[in-house]
Amino acid sequence: MTDMKEVFSIPGVEHSDRKQEQLTGYMEEILRLNESVNLTAITDRREFIQKHYADSLLCAELDEFRSAGTVIDVGTGGGFPGVPLAIAFPEKRFTLIDSLNKRIKIVNELCEKLGIANVTAIHGRAEELARKKELRETFDLCVSRAVANMSTLAEYCLPFVKTGGSFIAYKGPDCDDEVRQAQRAIELLGGRLTGDVRPGGEDMPFDHRLIIIQKEKNTPSKFPRKAGRPTKEPLR
Repeated sequence: MTDMKEVFSIPGVEHSDRKQEQLTGYMEEILRLNESVNLTAITDRREFIQKHYADSLLCAELDEFRSAGTVIDVGTGGGFPGVPLAIAFPEKRFTLIDSLNKRIKIVNELCEKLGIANVTAIHGRAEELARKKELRETFDLCVSRAVANMSTLAEYCLPFVKTGGSFIAYKGPDCDDEVRQAQRAIELLGGRLTGDVRPGGEDMPFDHRLIIIQKEKNTPSKFPRKAGRPTKEPLR
């Protein structure tokens, strides 16, 4: 995938000139600012379109995404997958969180500059933000491409999801053992594993599989644990 127009060949993603302009503008700004702030290791534009845009939009055809009105992106980094999804689906509301304030400031500034009006980016750790009344169990969907063990990621993400909502984790192609070992943690947190989507089939032209978790009951109030513990001591 080497052309921005090809992003719109992904099932569920409709083309418009404005969306294409915003995607192009965001990419150019991220690559420019990346010289002073670490936002991405990918600097080739063709690779950027494939690994940041096309990859981020892989969930677009899933029922869990299509039915969601409010979405939170945990560990968004330079704005992925949240910003591409927000550009492609301006009717949905997106909240992006990250623990590095420099990145959050850039995401907010670029969204304002490019007229991406359905994004709010918040600085903070997931363990702390998930305890705020206005954020806890208020979202229809959580998405995350954050690099973390599945048990840890579930503890970061599921507390944000309302009962009946979903969590979609973008995981590497060899995540079977990791997902299996996270089953108890997912259940403790109120979730149930309901899907494992391999975009493009077994040939895996994309970097990620989409692990889908349904939120069936409220997350116990003791989760997430204090900052650092979900990483150091993943639930088993």
